[in-house]
Amino acid sequence: MFKNICVIVPTCNGGAIWKQSAAELAKLQNDSVKVVVVDSESNDSTRSVAVDHGFDVLDVKRTDFNHGGTRNLAAQYCIEKLNAGLLIFLTQDAILQSAETAIAKITSAFAADPKLSAMYGRQLPHDDANAIAQHARYYNYKKSGYKATPENHKDMGLKAVFLSNSFAVYSVDAFVQLNGFPENTILCEDMFYAATSIKNGYAIAYCADIAVKHSHNYSPIDEFKRYFDIGVFHAEEPWIGKHFGGAGGEGKKFLISEFKFLLKTKPLLIINASLNNFMKILGYKIGKNYKKLPASMCKKLSMHKAYWK
Repeated sequence: MFKNICVIVPTCNGGAIWKQSAAELAKLQNDSVKVVVVDSESNDSTRSVAVDHGFDVLDVKRTDFNHGGTRNLAAQYCIEKLNAGLLIFLTQDAILQSAETAIAKITSAFAADPKLSAMYGRQLPHDDANAIAQHARYYNYKKSGYKATPENHKDMGLKAVFLSNSFAVYSVDAFVQLNGFPENTILCEDMFYAATSIKNGYAIAYCADIAVKHSHNYSPIDEFKRYFDIGVFHAEEPWIGKHFGGAGGEGKKFLISEFKFLLKTKPLLIINASLNNFMKILGYKIGKNYKKLPASMCKKLSMHKAYWK
């Protein structure tokens, strides 16, 4: 029904975890499921691992990588060269779980709803995730799924347009009609797409039955830089907040939930978590006002430095 399915993974020095991810993705490959890697000048074994598994490899310069444009490039290749009907986006550090049954669950979800533009799966913490990272995954990726539509999005607020390209699936028909991702965005190309989808009558779904292992043990500096970039995105795309609302209420719920979780599991990490959360807020607020800063400073504060070239 969906012709071919294309799995797209941007890579850059993926290391040992990419080897695990690639091994799982190799289980998917057959006549109708292809894996396409977009490599940004890796100088480790990342590219050769992809080649050894029989994946198609596209090459981009590291300085040319962009969260939206690079994925559009890969999507275009999958649509034009591989006749793809569904696009599955993953990151190099996401390890697919139950690969053998994932495709059937994905195709069933899209077959059941022709207005489904995109769907994202559950993210579970990696085996080495600290308690802060564990809570973030358990809180943001719950055991039950949902669907955000033009009819119910007002009740959901900004949650309605949450979508994660660490593991997400897109209908090619909708992707083409909506012109894919923004070509030049610092990050959050997935949120932009979700918001555009709902504004144009499509639905976004969360499916808890398909999952990857994916998490980060971010330091306070990492959190600052990441949320600085998120602030930049929202400053560049203010229409999303105006149309779908903010995340203030959800943020308070997260902080309370995190405190309770750490109190039960790792109480000594409450101090670390508090510092992380302070840096998130600070980074976001500065990012929202990035236009008041010189570009050289923005580059230093940012996690995605190529954006500021």
